[in-house]
Amino acid sequence: MLTLTRSGTGENRHRLTATTGVAALGLDALASVSYGPQAIVLALAAAGATGIGWTLPVTGAIVLLLVVLVAAYRQVVHAYPDGGGAYTVARRNLGEGAGLVAAASLIVDYVLNAAVATAAGVAALTSAVPELLPWTTELCLAVLVLVTAVNLRGVAASARAFAAPTALFVLAVLAVIAIGLLRGAPLNPLPDPAPAPTTAAVGVLLVLSAFANGCASLTGIEAIANATPSFRSPRPVRAARAQALLGLLLGVMLLGLAALVELFDLRPVEGRTVLSLLVEGAVGDGAVYLVVQFTTVVLLALSANTSFGGLPVLAARLAADHYLPHAFGLRADRLVHRIGVLVLAGLAAALIVGSGGQLDVLVPMFTIGVFVGFALCQAGMVRHWLTRGERGRRLALNLVGAVLSAVAAVVVTIVKFAEGAWLVVLVLPLLVFALRRVHRAYAMLGRQLGVGSLPELPKPHSTLVVVPVAGLSVLTSHCLSTALSLGHKVVAVHVGGGGQPPEQQRTLAADWTAWHPDVPLMLLERSRGGLGASIAAYVRGLPEQQVVVLIGELRPRRAWIRLLLNGQGGGIARAVRGRSQAVVCRLHYRLP
Repeated sequence: MLTLTRSGTGENRHRLTATTGVAALGLDALASVSYGPQAIVLALAAAGATGIGWTLPVTGAIVLLLVVLVAAYRQVVHAYPDGGGAYTVARRNLGEGAGLVAAASLIVDYVLNAAVATAAGVAALTSAVPELLPWTTELCLAVLVLVTAVNLRGVAASARAFAAPTALFVLAVLAVIAIGLLRGAPLNPLPDPAPAPTTAAVGVLLVLSAFANGCASLTGIEAIANATPSFRSPRPVRAARAQALLGLLLGVMLLGLAALVELFDLRPVEGRTVLSLLVEGAVGDGAVYLVVQFTTVVLLALSANTSFGGLPVLAARLAADHYLPHAFGLRADRLVHRIGVLVLAGLAAALIVGSGGQLDVLVPMFTIGVFVGFALCQAGMVRHWLTRGERGRRLALNLVGAVLSAVAAVVVTIVKFAEGAWLVVLVLPLLVFALRRVHRAYAMLGRQLGVGSLPELPKPHSTLVVVPVAGLSVLTSHCLSTALSLGHKVVAVHVGGGGQPPEQQRTLAADWTAWHPDVPLMLLERSRGGLGASIAAYVRGLPEQQVVVLIGELRPRRAWIRLLLNGQGGGIARAVRGRSQAVVCRLHYRLP
């Protein structure tokens, strides 16, 4: 009992609390206040002052959707504490197909988020220091390496590392909002926007476009529900608290910044972000302005951490259900799913290199996957409550969430389809196909191995152990001793030719007879395939049902001395495995 308690306590050190959960899994959502409101303003600015006047209503609609999603995902956390989020809910309630679509959409979203977040942080840095612009791709990769390295030390370590900049950013933005609302007008006149004609009137399409753009602020909301197993016990309670705290902070910041946009009558200014204009209007361009700008750069770059907290756990869930290689489910000593972390880093790096770290290439593909996951998750929860006879508030909440998420997914896809969203629409079915193929492969292996049924009782077989030898030595004696303890019969084989003088085989045969190890020696001629192919051909022709090939290899203590060895053991092992049914054993003989 004491051992179990200590083990649980030790594991808890590497898990998340409600507060650190926001720092580890909520950076994507929190950092979105730097580009979500801007996306809304840029869309509405086409209608001039009248369009800007719709900033708060559009943001209010997004925050309403946020409230519904946060409440709905809190229910997901309690109903499915084993993690997986939308994938787990959809698969268990709507079937395999819906679950795999949800999983594929989340995988796409997580990979895109890692690339977009990194590129956004570097873009904020290069806009402040234009001299770094030629190094955009290299800087993106450097940030990605940093976030990957921190996450390889565990999700709790990443939370502790990123907690300070997260708290500083949130406090600074909240202070700016409070000061700006109390002031009621910009401290100093804001820069004049470039003269631009009004190209649209406020209508349904314009408002939908602004709504679709602003929905980028909701990405990352699902990460906590996906990664519930990463929290300390009681896990559902702590994860639900983190979900509520994240929603509260994000909602307040979005509404506050939207109110400032209308209060300051803000217009887009080329080369400036909406957030930087609002900060300047509220507090000027002094120390607070610099703090907000600096923490924005840092938080944008580090918001890729949401993907590193969510995707490895989702991948482990998929691996447990045999839809991804089982290696994704392995955990290191700090509860890290290292394979998932490294694969995510590799895919994000490929996207960054392919796009040159340019946001305008990556952003249009963003947000679609997450809203598909939202809709399927909420629809699954509706089915979850119906099968349990629930007809009350919880069912209504998830039903509203499913409808709103589905509408948002359709709107975002239509609005952004021509801008690059078509690629996501193409990738999703391909990813679902790949997940199904992996599952079928595991099912085939299970049938071949008879998993789930009782196999035949084990029977002893006569075993022949084949020992390749190059000559007489201590290694030869050690290998034969081991072989005699493994099998009923042992035979040593020596392959001649390959530049060896003919008398070398005769000398070995004479020495073997004089040594008399009670093990027969077979002298083989080297075939065209080389040493390994010759031994494999000999083994393939043996009548015994069970054959073991024991390959002795020297292991000097000093690494540089190992470089002096010919390394033929590996070649023999590969040839025998590939060309026969024999069992291969590689015996390492350590030299003093």
